[in-house]
Amino acid sequence: MSRSVLVTGAGRGIGLAVARAFAAAGDRVTATYRTAPPPGDLFGVECEVTDTASVHRAFTAAERRHGPVEVVVANAGMTRDGLLARMSDDDFTTVVDTNLTGAYRVARRAAPAMVDAGWGRLVFVSSSVALSGEAGQVNYAASKSALIGLARSLTRELAPHGITANVVAPGYTETEMAAAVGERRRTAWLAQIPAGRAATPAEVAAAVRYVAGADAGYVTGAVIPVDGGAGMGH
Repeated sequence: MSRSVLVTGAGRGIGLAVARAFAAAGDRVTATYRTAPPPGDLFGVECEVTDTASVHRAFTAAERRHGPVEVVVANAGMTRDGLLARMSDDDFTTVVDTNLTGAYRVARRAAPAMVDAGWGRLVFVSSSVALSGEAGQVNYAASKSALIGLARSLTRELAPHGITANVVAPGYTETEMAAAVGERRRTAWLAQIPAGRAATPAEVAAAVRYVAGADAGYVTGAVIPVDGGAGMGH
């Protein structure tokens, strides 16, 4: 059955792959973006997740086009890497406001309609760094690990209403953001992955689609790693 799906940060990378996967399955997809719109075959809506009014406008556009949003994938995120001693307050708070508080704003806007419908799927795209940590990414790791507490608290609140809240935690994935790191860092990351390669965005999207599906109604508050075994034991 076709559903109304909203994916944040869907202009490229994992978010775009997720939006395309849902669209290919016949769902009605709203792909939000901040700077780079998605390809024309997707319904793109500009959205700044650090701005509550912008989030509201994006949902309103999705509702008018596709009906009440039934599946939300909170994927929008950013990095501002740096060692702790050199990291500014703005570097820390901007990353947290985008990656964590942005996801909270999106979930808060989505929840009432899901409660009214007695069904909904909230999926938060985190990172393997949330579980293992990474030097130079205290802001990013803190924001991504906090998504787990967010999803599990929402599970306590919303599971009685037929709504699930899960976290998908990709490891090193072949995206433009990952390609921006140096070859030395890339080699070091690959050496830690038992599978010996990076994930593709489509593989992450497959995990997102699973927890957003009808068959995953009893899967909630879970963290699903898509990392080639790199995070075993975390």
